[in-house]
Amino acid sequence: MNGFRRGGILRAAPGFTMLLFLAPVGAGLIGTWLPAFGIFPALGGDEFSLAGWRELFAYPGLGSALRLTLVSGILSTFLSLALVIGFVASCGERKSFQALRRLIAPLLAVPHVAVAIGLAFLIAPSGWFVRLVSPWPSGWDTPPDIATVQDPYGLALTLGLVVKEMPFLFLMTLAALHQTHADRRLAIARSLGYGPVTAWIKTVLPAIYPQIRLPIYAVLAFSLSVVDMALILAPTTPPPLAVLVLRWFNDPDLSMRFVAAACASLQFGIVAAAIGSWRLLEILVAKLARSWLTDGRRGGSGGVLAPVFSLAAGAICGLGALSILGMAVWSIARRWRYPDVLPSAVSLDSWMRQGSSIVNAGLNTLSIGLAAAAIATILVVACLENERRQRVPSNGRAIWLLYAPLLVPQIGFLFGTQVLAVHLNLDGTWLALVWTHLLFVLPYVFLSLSDSYRNLDERYVRSALCLGASPGRVFWRVKLPMLLRPILYAMAIGFAVSVAQYLPTLFAGGGRYVTLTTEAVSLAAGANRRVAGVFALLQALMPMIAFVLAIGIPALLYRHRRGLRGIA
Repeated sequence: MNGFRRGGILRAAPGFTMLLFLAPVGAGLIGTWLPAFGIFPALGGDEFSLAGWRELFAYPGLGSALRLTLVSGILSTFLSLALVIGFVASCGERKSFQALRRLIAPLLAVPHVAVAIGLAFLIAPSGWFVRLVSPWPSGWDTPPDIATVQDPYGLALTLGLVVKEMPFLFLMTLAALHQTHADRRLAIARSLGYGPVTAWIKTVLPAIYPQIRLPIYAVLAFSLSVVDMALILAPTTPPPLAVLVLRWFNDPDLSMRFVAAACASLQFGIVAAAIGSWRLLEILVAKLARSWLTDGRRGGSGGVLAPVFSLAAGAICGLGALSILGMAVWSIARRWRYPDVLPSAVSLDSWMRQGSSIVNAGLNTLSIGLAAAAIATILVVACLENERRQRVPSNGRAIWLLYAPLLVPQIGFLFGTQVLAVHLNLDGTWLALVWTHLLFVLPYVFLSLSDSYRNLDERYVRSALCLGASPGRVFWRVKLPMLLRPILYAMAIGFAVSVAQYLPTLFAGGGRYVTLTTEAVSLAAGANRRVAGVFALLQALMPMIAFVLAIGIPALLYRHRRGLRGIA
């Protein structure tokens, strides 16, 4: 407490935080690039060599894997961004906009794997959608021979990514709207005779796009290197590039580590090139659109666009909700023959038979997630408090550093991070798992909490200081109670991010720790949809419970304090 009051710990918090989660990323990249060029002494690689690259480029399915990676990653990012911009521009004043805002938190809470498993249940040849039209009016007495899941073009994977990433970009856009005073810009443009869509694109979009640029890049990087969703929705012969990397890293032939490292380095290069190309496209579009932005043309009422984007956004959210519902139904289905729309018999047998596995995986998921979210929240609060006390202006470069683990493909540095953990005697330990999860949890916690912390009215602090309270006492007795809701909400987001981690758990855990996510992915490849539904549903429910607690605890504690209940 004394150190906290003196501010010594606070002043060290930013540097310690950066070191804690950037050092593994840097060391991981080096630990991946060196084997890519033959340097891996543990496996006899003592000299520079391009053998791994030659073997990689000789792989017959590399071209198809690259095509699948680029098409699904870039297309899903573009569609997610287009849906968000079109919906916000055309429906900002409609009831559908407010309805989607209320659905954002539950959709964000559902991990990627759960969405992928639920979506596969919906669109599979024997899935719910086909059952709704079978045998009448489709005439399908048996499931149709159509590749709707793991299709060769990666359309199922693209759809799954859109279902998951559109809510994230929508949330980031909402935050940017608040920061740029979009309502004032829109009101001025409307008063000059501009239609709502034209007014939004000409006055609001140029202001908010720089605010959402990094989230867009993070979505692009994730979509190009996703593994867990690709294992469920993407084709397997060949799979996307990231799945190939994982397959080669897990190959019993240890010499394949060199090929895997080369492929992981190629994956990193693809993501870097995609982000660079996206940036160049932004510059080109800005130059081409400059004359249109300033030509004074009105119009753009959005009468046609609004229903289209409302329907599209509603369909995406509906797919997310139906995915969860489908998992719930499958988890209790005892007999569900095709083409029945609902099970003819229900039972809890699947839950009972998996009791011990559920407890083991659930406790691991809970302990790792709570630890990573709690550590991330403490570090973020310490950094933000130091920023306010030292009057340090928010730095754009720091935001780039925070986004580093999200912009670098996981498969591109986690192998090197595992090598670092082996040297530190941490490989396969619970501490290594928490540390690795922290790399991805901390950026989201910071993004969730920073605005609320920075926007807290400074007059409360000044009043307490004038009454003789120390800075430490002001923090514990004034700031912390007022910021309890956003802090708990940020912690819930961090917990949800931790629950969703698949690759970090595989690499850092060394196969010793089983979580709901790793179990759900492994079971999704099997034929037993009931057991897969059990684990996927639990994986979706855990973050939702965290969000309910984050909202309910402040409401309960401050039920007699209306002013505190309104702080978010």
